[in-house]
Amino acid sequence: MQEEIIQSVLAGKDTLALLPTGGGKSVCFQVPALMQEGICLVISPLIALMKDQVASLESKGIPALALHSGMSYFEVRNALLHATEGTYKFIYLSPERLETKLFRELLPALRVNLLAVDEAHCISQWGYDFRPPYLRIANLRNELRGVPVLALTASATLQVQEDIVAKLQFNSPNIFRQSFERKNLSYSVFLVDSKINKIQEIVQNVPGSSIVYCRNRRQTKEVAQLLAMHGISSGYYHAGLTSGERSQRQAAWNSNQLRVMVCTNAFGMGIDKPDVRTVIHYDVPDCLENYYQEAGRAGRDGKKAYAVLLYQSADIHELETLPDKRFPVMYDIRKVYQAMADYMQVPVGSGEGGYYDFDLAEFIRNFQLDAQLVMSVLKVLEQEGHISFQETIFLPAQVNFTAGRDGLQDFENSHPQLEPVIKCLLRTYEGIIDNRVSVNEKNIARLTRSTPERIKEQMLELQAFGIISYLPQKETPQVHFLLNRAPAQFLHIDHQAYQQRKLQYEQRVQTMLDFIALKKECRSKFIGAYFGDTALSDCGICDNCLAEKQTPIGAAAFTTIAERIVGLVPEQGIPLQELLSQLRGIHKDTIWKVIDYLQSERRLRMDETAGMLKRVNTPGL
Repeated sequence: MQEEIIQSVLAGKDTLALLPTGGGKSVCFQVPALMQEGICLVISPLIALMKDQVASLESKGIPALALHSGMSYFEVRNALLHATEGTYKFIYLSPERLETKLFRELLPALRVNLLAVDEAHCISQWGYDFRPPYLRIANLRNELRGVPVLALTASATLQVQEDIVAKLQFNSPNIFRQSFERKNLSYSVFLVDSKINKIQEIVQNVPGSSIVYCRNRRQTKEVAQLLAMHGISSGYYHAGLTSGERSQRQAAWNSNQLRVMVCTNAFGMGIDKPDVRTVIHYDVPDCLENYYQEAGRAGRDGKKAYAVLLYQSADIHELETLPDKRFPVMYDIRKVYQAMADYMQVPVGSGEGGYYDFDLAEFIRNFQLDAQLVMSVLKVLEQEGHISFQETIFLPAQVNFTAGRDGLQDFENSHPQLEPVIKCLLRTYEGIIDNRVSVNEKNIARLTRSTPERIKEQMLELQAFGIISYLPQKETPQVHFLLNRAPAQFLHIDHQAYQQRKLQYEQRVQTMLDFIALKKECRSKFIGAYFGDTALSDCGICDNCLAEKQTPIGAAAFTTIAERIVGLVPEQGIPLQELLSQLRGIHKDTIWKVIDYLQSERRLRMDETAGMLKRVNTPGL
């Protein structure tokens, strides 16, 4: 559907595109943006994905920019000023960035040709990943009159689709829904005694790359080690690893040096490996949206692939209790909020706009809190607009000079060993005398023929002398306060919306439980129906369809189906596809068995040329 979506955007129409994971969403805004004068604004909640897409565009010679939280005010201002001169074709930014005074001031000069909203389901509080800043994207429409909006998502129910259209204030929307059917992907669910034994069996029976999804970091390491003990090349991946470790492991898996990646859901966004043969869920996801997205990373090359979900009785019980854990009572929310403020030493009435180091494991240990409760409260505080929590944030080193130019000359004369790094900073980074700018220690080391470690030591030395202000690079998780810290007892939560979100979550959990419990219904068909794609036929390759094929038809059922088919076929004949659509609900293999029998009994005959099935009126039959 890429071409139809592109044509809709070029015609200036507001467009909602539902394309499955790996469906090529980026092309849908990149092509029309490149065909027109001006800049495309791409709104995305994921810094890592922004950086990946910008790097990909730049490698093709297309100028692009990502405005992310690791950049200083000066760097953002400089980048936007360059953008007003037509330097870039694409600007990737978070929804929070849209609300800054600086962005608003420079927006009229940007000549925007398209507003692309990625992960658009985040705008709906009935969706599975609601983010409040998305609600304020529509405010741009008053300033970008006549600019079309393209909203993109891989998974949204009909209710969420309607919400996206309403919240983004679409005018006469064009909605494109690619089928949720994956004809080459076989879904299976297994109740097992030993998950690791089942994973080992699957990986040994199905050659090729594999992903194993686990709920927590500890499990990723344990499962990877157990598979390695059995001679299966495995690695693990989660948000707690450094960016270098994550990049190294992903590269090893992409190049097939590692066969199996055992990971949390931190692994997956932006993955474009086409030959993944199996995606195995060690733990049950809490909603079908997440499961469909993660399972959909298998078989993007169109060849046969397998999505396998493993569970035990305890997993079902845990899933049933999740809504109460995910939506804690107000007392617990205030308790964790107070503990966070104490841990980060944020006084009442301050903190807005600030970033604070937040070592999750240390925090839980120091305050003796339940890990799941803490994660749930962080999510609530995000959805209520108090904070933003990012486990994989990257804040580059930042420097600005605090000494004046006259003082610098004297300092260089008395400290010649530090002169090269001072000169390099001044020559390489524009505006560093008056503003704090991001610096790359590796690049400085290369230019000064030194090492990154030595450069860091010299930076600290310069700071001790009062020459620069130096903030070292950070990869620790960060809490970003969007509002000033409130007294815990007066923390504002919209209780009505909170309870409605809990109810929606309970329904999503129940849908996941229903998916696991399916005994006869086609799993692919169930997933499609959940997302509003009701035209799917049985896939024929999921565990339930395969079991149905092996089940013999009883004599009474066979006779009933035979009489129904004869009743539907007139003498002049009926197209086969029309007959099959009228027999929806009966497995295709069963239908063909009955048709073959009726032909052998000369009650029906096939007109191969016309593709028609005709009734035979033979006396005595």
